[in-house]
Amino acid sequence: MFASMLGFLISVIILFFVLIGMLASLASFSKKEVVQLKPQTVLHLTLSTEIVDRGGANPFDSFDPMSFQPKSAVGLNDLLKNLKKAKNDPNIEGIFLDLSLMQAGWSTIDEVRQGLNDFKESGKFIVAYGETYTQNAYYLGSVADKVYLHPEGVIDFRGLNSELVFFKNMLDKLGIEPQVIRHGKFKSATEPFFLEKMSDENREQVLAYVSSIWNNVLKDISDSRSLTINHLNDVANGFNTRNASLALEWQMIDGIMHRDQVLDEIKDRLGHEKSGDIEFVVLNKFQNVPESKENRSPRSRDKIAVVYGMGGIVSGEGAERSMGSDRIASAIREARLDTTVKAIVFRINSPGGSALASDVILREVKLASEVKPVIASMGDVAASGGYYVACGADMIVASPSTITGSIGVFGLIPNMQNFFNQKLGITFDNVKTNEYADLMTVSRPLTRNERAMIQESVEQVYETFIGHVAEGRGIPVHMVDSIGQGRVWSGAEAKQIGLVDELGGLNFAIEKAAEKAGLENYRIVEYPTRKDFLTQIMEGFGGMQEVFVKRRMGEAYRYYEQVQNVNEMTGILTRLPYDIVID
Repeated sequence: MFASMLGFLISVIILFFVLIGMLASLASFSKKEVVQLKPQTVLHLTLSTEIVDRGGANPFDSFDPMSFQPKSAVGLNDLLKNLKKAKNDPNIEGIFLDLSLMQAGWSTIDEVRQGLNDFKESGKFIVAYGETYTQNAYYLGSVADKVYLHPEGVIDFRGLNSELVFFKNMLDKLGIEPQVIRHGKFKSATEPFFLEKMSDENREQVLAYVSSIWNNVLKDISDSRSLTINHLNDVANGFNTRNASLALEWQMIDGIMHRDQVLDEIKDRLGHEKSGDIEFVVLNKFQNVPESKENRSPRSRDKIAVVYGMGGIVSGEGAERSMGSDRIASAIREARLDTTVKAIVFRINSPGGSALASDVILREVKLASEVKPVIASMGDVAASGGYYVACGADMIVASPSTITGSIGVFGLIPNMQNFFNQKLGITFDNVKTNEYADLMTVSRPLTRNERAMIQESVEQVYETFIGHVAEGRGIPVHMVDSIGQGRVWSGAEAKQIGLVDELGGLNFAIEKAAEKAGLENYRIVEYPTRKDFLTQIMEGFGGMQEVFVKRRMGEAYRYYEQVQNVNEMTGILTRLPYDIVID
């Protein structure tokens, strides 16, 4: 007994000191110290951590459980702001893009690429180097003046692939029947539950939007590298970047070098001796470099509010990575009522979710647009419910690679009777006062009348959905129906059919908001308001298990996450195929 008590006490003491170490690490991470640059400094960008729309989130989101160090996700907002600052900073001579793996969607990378292109207008250099390049890392790196590869390196340039996971056979083995009620022949969100492969309609739409994104990637690389699109397709078809020699032969890189040789070239650009050191500054340090008085925008009372909505749309408060209808609607309302806010940019990065929650958010978007300009800025994905909440804006801006559309509705109620009865030996019995008191139970199949009632609700939500789109976009309802039906589009395709007004990123949307509000001098304020650091830490402990699972499973985590997300696929939803991965 005493040995057990002693062991428990020692464990508590160890855990206490581990906790103190973690809190100290997080506190130092959150502390901002002013950084002064030396002349001829080079901005060193690795971009190996996840890039999200808004930085500065809960430090546990990217906490490394092995080193007990926070590795915060990079905020696209912060990255773009600092690229602009680097362009104007006289102490920054250039950028060293040190690339390998990128954790970001194609639309996000497209926006970073635009920021780098803008940086190049200053006449400063960009040099890219990688021991290997993933396909999206090469897409970003191709913007550089020079692209170099390690002698034993590889560029993974083989074209895009979108793989969907289907659960039908697993559900059959478990004895679970997915009862699906949907509207829209392209509403593929439910296909993984009752098919073993893509339907012809789904294959058609996936090929269309993947091809559209690929064509945009090829065009940008073609412009930067002065290579024809046919040449680039030949490279991809033959996987002619599978070693450094082939990559150089096919003009995909400018040289084969070791890291020290690339650093020597940067020294040459700076006019340094080979034995000298390069003054590098990393992004999280450069963020703390104050802007010079000449480049600092004059302090203005007028503001543009950027409201960030990320993740699935749910009722209630939600979280940093989910669009809680109460939290997002409240943020839009706060920006609307603030008289110093002259325009609102609603940044959406969501596959959709609850139809009811989407409608709650849309109401606030419409109210705001009655008193000030509202611009919807679409990130990697703004589809189904994500498009629902955008359609009330005065203008919709998307990247060519944004996944959008999916104007359709479905209902999903699993019948788990066989699973409980045959697999677990569990049976159910009930007493009810009225005929539909047990509607939506998973312990038995739907009756014909119940299925008809849910179908009626699905149709009603769909009619409401296309009505909002028709009103917001100034398109006849029958036209919306023809381009709706649950079909998914790329941003470039969506612009052609009238679902999107302009192609561009977050900065472009802010510029359009300023233009519509007649502003020249303004400052940016971000919503929803962030919780204090201590609250973020306390809430973050609940997510530590997820961090360990992610680290343990690596690339396989996305399949585990898809299975976990099945719990969200119940009820009447306006949602994308719940996970679109384009490699």
